[in-house]
Amino acid sequence: MMRTKLVRPLAALLALATLAACRGREAAPKADALVLFNAGSLARPLRAAADSFTHGTGIRVEQENAGSLETARKLTELHRIPDIVGSADYQVFPQLLMPRAVSWYVRFARNRMVLMYTPQSKFATEIDSLNWWKILERPGVNTGRSDPSLDPNGYRSIIVMRLAERLYNQPGLADSLIANSAAHVIRPKEVDLMGLLQAGEIDYAWSYESVAQAAKLPYVTLPRAIDLSDPADSGQYAQASVKIPGNTPRDTVALTGEPILYGFSVPREAPHRALAERFAAFLLSPAGRRILAREHLDALPAPIFVGDSVPAVVRGEGN
Repeated sequence: MMRTKLVRPLAALLALATLAACRGREAAPKADALVLFNAGSLARPLRAAADSFTHGTGIRVEQENAGSLETARKLTELHRIPDIVGSADYQVFPQLLMPRAVSWYVRFARNRMVLMYTPQSKFATEIDSLNWWKILERPGVNTGRSDPSLDPNGYRSIIVMRLAERLYNQPGLADSLIANSAAHVIRPKEVDLMGLLQAGEIDYAWSYESVAQAAKLPYVTLPRAIDLSDPADSGQYAQASVKIPGNTPRDTVALTGEPILYGFSVPREAPHRALAERFAAFLLSPAGRRILAREHLDALPAPIFVGDSVPAVVRGEGN
């Protein structure tokens, strides 16, 4: 009897240990997917890079495209954690995601604001880089923009309008242009405006040059003093700002105009961290930069790392 009593508890313990080990193996994330949460304007470039990176490996790419602010809130409010988070505005990382969600980020690409349109848009044959603001003020012209509370393109559009008011010395111009993009032509992210534009529901859309080029649509280039493209004009851009919602309903974040710089990071709790870090390194490599260029995204001459815990492999120091 004594021996039987000892054997049964031992067998039970072994069974529990085996079960726990099996459950542990089942819970461990498998590197069978690369999960991307990114800005709408990064959808095509990141997808192309991820498809090339995973080609022939059997690893599937799972991608969610949303405005950069909406993307950040998926991590901070919903605790949905991807392998890579990519933003059209690097400021999303220090303002909303650090240090809790990410410990580092890298600025890796740039862009410029433009006005996208179609050949059927009102006054399409007249609009140019000098008269664009006069065209947008004309009766019956509808202009679309993205939601500034969800998407950097939305608040950048407002900053450009405010800078234009100063540049052209036209008091009230920004309010007039903002009013011309009524609530029914505001969308969560700038790429959502494409359907409205092509259907003729709007005539012009505030967008990025890379998006217009990828869509093969005509666009108006704006003066460098207001298009947020040139670091040399940083002082000029800083003369306009906009407030957006912060991490809580009561918080606001004031964003000052500055050159457009994209950023990405691997979150602290990335489910497939090692894979994500290798993909991050690939994005910054010559091969990754060529893919970004093919998709019309202009990579910086050299990436700018921020944070004291950037993995060696991402910096190009590991294998």
